Amino acid sequence: MNPASPAIVLFGHGSRDPLWRRPIEAVAERLRAQHPDTTVLCAYLELTPPDLATALEPLLASGCSAVRIVPMFLGVGRHAREDLPGLVDALRRDHPGVRFDLQPAVGEDDRLLDLLAHIAAG
Repeated sequence: MNPASPAIVLFGHGSRDPLWRRPIEAVAERLRAQHPDTTVLCAYLELTPPDLATALEPLLASGCSAVRIVPMFLGVGRHAREDLPGLVDALRRDHPGVRFDLQPAVGEDDRLLDLLAHIAAG
């Protein structure tokens, strides 16, 4: 881990289907290839391990001081509006020396929306 670079956590909903996580893990692999000095983790809200606190446990124990959490949600429902901010608030309480930067859901980013429109248009 590079102390000058925040760790990145790609946060998804989770599913009982083990194939569901492939796209998020593919994004993580690309991120690691593009930014080899950055720690990139995946974490999930439910049904798929690890959850956010478990994924971060070894990283925080090693002295990580900054974490960027990227919600991998296209739509912004209750999980993105309420559940995830609650989890991040608990992390902030439990680890006051760590900066947790909760990003907007990827579905709110115009770049992704443009790419999806481009894909849909063929």
